[in-house]
Amino acid sequence: MHKGPQGQGLAVAALLLNAMVWGVSWWPFQTLQALGLHPLWATAMVYGFSLLVVWALRPQAARGWRQHPWLWLLILASGLTNVGFNWAVTTGDVVRVVLLFYLMPAWSILIAWWLLGEKPTRRAGVRLVLALAGVAIVLKKPDTPWPIPESTADALALMGGFCFALTNALLRKLHDSPEPARMLAMFGGGALMATITALVGMGLGMMTPFPAVSSAWAPQVLLLSLAFLVGNVALQYGAAKLTAQTTALVMLSEIVFASLSAVWLGSAQLSANTLWGGSLIVCAALLAIWPQSKPT
Repeated sequence: MHKGPQGQGLAVAALLLNAMVWGVSWWPFQTLQALGLHPLWATAMVYGFSLLVVWALRPQAARGWRQHPWLWLLILASGLTNVGFNWAVTTGDVVRVVLLFYLMPAWSILIAWWLLGEKPTRRAGVRLVLALAGVAIVLKKPDTPWPIPESTADALALMGGFCFALTNALLRKLHDSPEPARMLAMFGGGALMATITALVGMGLGMMTPFPAVSSAWAPQVLLLSLAFLVGNVALQYGAAKLTAQTTALVMLSEIVFASLSAVWLGSAQLSANTLWGGSLIVCAALLAIWPQSKPT
């Protein structure tokens, strides 16, 4: 079916909406934490809400899991993606976290080699070198001999980006599985892994227990849940209408949304290292989605 300009415009708008939701999500998570709700508990509730909606609309979503055991790994990968990103943007410099998270194209090269049997090309090698050089510049501090994560937020962002790359690879591997089952796995993973991580954190004394429900934060959690649900629906719509390259290119706007909002609200600092290293990471991401030959 031919996709007209209007249809493509709506698809791009849908992807931009999803990117904006993710790009500015750091602000409500930080606000909720200030009100006493840890981002892991907030994540568990946000994705628990979406999980219930999917299950109510698609009660058959859990069928066929025996034929697709990789869905269990998708639960783990998608869940840890949200744990890493949502926790990191709440506790760290937002721009720095988003850039480290978007090391994802570099991880994708190695994961696709292992999971999908896609041997890296010379071009993929260039992407990997660019991305690793960028992350080294972002992480390097004048008073440290090596470019290593300097905070929990850095480590969480890198972990989240790796799990995001694994999630994308698993979605490709599971292309023949029912779409409701994949959605159930992703929303269920977000709720389950956030809950498990929060409980482990409580046991280790790293975070506070779930607080008593408060009118100060409950309405905000509901609004955030609706925003993420709408954003996911927008992503499903836009990605189905556009090529993979166009989808990935538009989704890079998340970096812009996150950076501008964070700088504007004073939750990020644009150091020279962040700008130079971030430029290399973004170049690696652009190279990953740049068409290798002109369309005929």
